[in-house]
Amino acid sequence: MSTATGKKIVVTGATGNVGTSLVRLLAEDPDVAGVRGLARRIPDLGPDRVEWSEVDLTSEGADLVKEFDGADAVVHLAWAFQPTHDPVATWETNVLGSIRVFEAVAAAKVGTLVHASSVGAYSPGPKDHAVDESWPTHGWPDAAYTREKAYLERTLDAFEYEHPGTRVVRMRPAFLFKRESASEQRRIFAGRFLPGPLARPELLPFLPDVAGLRVQALHTDDAARAYQLAIHGDVRGAFNLAADPPLDAAVLGDLLGSRPVRLPRTAARSAIAAAWGLRLLPASPHLFDAVLRLPLMDCSRAHSELGWRPRQTATEVLEEFLQGLQEGAGAATAPLHGRKVG
Repeated sequence: MSTATGKKIVVTGATGNVGTSLVRLLAEDPDVAGVRGLARRIPDLGPDRVEWSEVDLTSEGADLVKEFDGADAVVHLAWAFQPTHDPVATWETNVLGSIRVFEAVAAAKVGTLVHASSVGAYSPGPKDHAVDESWPTHGWPDAAYTREKAYLERTLDAFEYEHPGTRVVRMRPAFLFKRESASEQRRIFAGRFLPGPLARPELLPFLPDVAGLRVQALHTDDAARAYQLAIHGDVRGAFNLAADPPLDAAVLGDLLGSRPVRLPRTAARSAIAAAWGLRLLPASPHLFDAVLRLPLMDCSRAHSELGWRPRQTATEVLEEFLQGLQEGAGAATAPLHGRKVG
């Protein structure tokens, strides 16, 4: 890693949705001397001032202490959403892999650890008002994603107690979208064979309106700026990250020119469960259950202590993402490669 004056940053999951945005920001940051990106498959090209290491966090042979040696901060973004039919596999990557990262941070005596938590770590909460970072983080126990995010919150509680000299920041963003993530997120949540061009407003005259389906979104680049601010700041603890307005059937209906039609929860869940059971849909009905129960987040702490505010509204983010779906947008990394169908 570079020996020039400035911070030396290591980013795990550097080729994914958040990783690509953050690595680009840090590579342009005059206060950063060098960036090391860790990924299972390194890209052919990348920003200047970025070194790449091919690392699989599930491998006990991975020498993370060596990768972190000399770093001022480690930003842990690596995460696997699939296979949703095999929660043991995602547990090995997401939980056991994260624990290896945390242990290596301590062993390498890295001063700052910034961890990608999520709104999914929160216990069920209100949809009519926002909660701050003190809301319980026990997740929704039936969904692997929320269960894993919540478990790592408890792991970090113990880590902070055992390593008080390490500054730990937990980012809890809402759903993150950008144009370049469209193809990846289509594959993760909707399936490989959903044609992106079908995501056109004129093809959606009706929009399912399911009780409780009210969530927040954020542009990935805005989330990356919050990570950058946390790296350079002296803050600790958790930060909610989201843009206004919250997205529900009424907001989406106005955006798409579609008419919301009430759909019972049981009908929506049954359809998702059937498609998931037949392996036609990667997103599980358990994740759908969790989304219906996610609280809305109050981001006042990020505004006041980080000096962070999103530059794009949630509706602007969704418009950009839908355009990306139609075009099969992506980026030159293995997770984000673009493709319209299949």
